[in-house]
Amino acid sequence: MMERLRGKVAIITGGAGGIGKATAKLFLHEGAKVVIVDLNKDVLEKASLELDHENLSYCVADVSKATDTKKFVEHTLEVYDKIDIFFANAGIEGTSKPIAEYPDEMFDKVIAINLKGVWLGCKHVIPKMGEGGSVMITSSVAGLKGFAGLGAYVASKHGVIGLMRVAALENAERKIRVNSIHPGPVNNDMMRRIEKEMDPENPDQVMKGFEATVPFGRYIESSEIADMALFLASDESKFITGCTHVVDGGMLTS
Repeated sequence: MMERLRGKVAIITGGAGGIGKATAKLFLHEGAKVVIVDLNKDVLEKASLELDHENLSYCVADVSKATDTKKFVEHTLEVYDKIDIFFANAGIEGTSKPIAEYPDEMFDKVIAINLKGVWLGCKHVIPKMGEGGSVMITSSVAGLKGFAGLGAYVASKHGVIGLMRVAALENAERKIRVNSIHPGPVNNDMMRRIEKEMDPENPDQVMKGFEATVPFGRYIESSEIADMALFLASDESKFITGCTHVVDGGMLTS
């Protein structure tokens, strides 16, 4: 089968995390040139060594800062000369506390990375993209329903849907499509932290509780989110824009 992203250049923020790395691996396999962006140089170097590919580059950046966002855009254009795909995937979970007890500074941090980071990405990346490009934003099932204790996270993940819809309308003339991806609980480090935060003594019980809410009976693998990202990045989705794409094993339906 032909490489589905042959000749395309992709930027993936949160590129050293579970979903980011799985997506980078798949995009590289499908012929794309990829720039992974993350906050920490060590984790980016480690991810680069794991992925081990001639068409991979990385850039250290904080997505919540405009100067850093411009930096990874410039890096990509310097190294690969264009941008076709933007996966705004960087995100943090914050803490798990009721709204009345939620620390203000943690709320600000979650909003800065999860929501403002996407805003800045749309602001600085999309104008540099070629016609017919694709933007994917990682939201969550928490962008479509509430979860007690995760107020800042839920608010940020609802917020990016609004940005996605506006960006889809504003860039339709250039045939740039913008969509969001909504994973259920993913089998990665972020969920390990959430489980531990919710019940430090029995994180396994939290995991079982989450699994019980998924009709398919398990967490999603990062590679399964990468599969959805590949579909949206490829020309197979060329008439799909402004949509929410749920990958949750039936969780929202139950």
